[in-house]
Order: sequence, then C-alpha cells, then structure tokens
Amino acid sequence: MGLFAFMSQAFVSSAMLAELPAEQANLIRDTPQWLTGIFAIATVTGLIGSILLILRKRYATTLFIISLVGVLIQMIYSIFGTKALQVYGVVQGLLMPLIVISIAIYLCLFSIKSTRKGYLD
Repeated sequence: MGLFAFMSQAFVSSAMLAELPAEQANLIRDTPQWLTGIFAIATVTGLIGSILLILRKRYATTLFIISLVGVLIQMIYSIFGTKALQVYGVVQGLLMPLIVISIAIYLCLFSIKSTRKGYLD
C-alpha cells in the first residue's frame, strides 16, 4: 500500500493534478523534493523489511527502524508543516498518518521481539 501511495504521489501527471481540487493539487505541487525522497526511503525500506521478515531475516529490524524514522519525519511534516488537515479533512489528513505511524511502530516492535525470540536469523 505504501509503495502504491508513493508512486501515485511522486509520479502524478499534470493531467491528473488538473482533475484534483485546487487545494489538493497545490499541496502536491508544494511538496518539497527532500520530503519525497524521505517518502521513498520509508516506503522502500518498509517493503524490503517486510520481505525480509517473511524470509525470517534479522536485517528486517534495521530496515523497519529506518522506515519508521522516515514515516515519522514525513507524517510530522505533513500534519504540522502543511495544510493537509484542512485540505483532506480529519480522516485523510490526520487519521491515516496516525495509522501509518502505528503500523510502522508495530513492525519495528514485532521484528525486534521476533529477533530476541530467535525467530529471525
């Protein structure tokens, strides 16, 4: 889901932006490049971490921690540094970021616990 969200935001076309309400299009256009890079890092490390978790590799924990840091930076900026809450409303502007943060925290804690129990090599 994260990869799909990243791809749809990072590679949005001008035609697609034109179909959005002006506030949403401006919010996407005004996203700094450094934040898009952090979004990419958070998404890719989360995806690879998930694959490594399925393969029972302990490096999943490191990638989940990197992903969590990226998610926190991205979501905190989104909530406090933009008008996302006003533009998208409470569900998409606040609730979804909190759900993403919760999932990232859970994956970190689960992989740490799995490593301690010897489930991950």
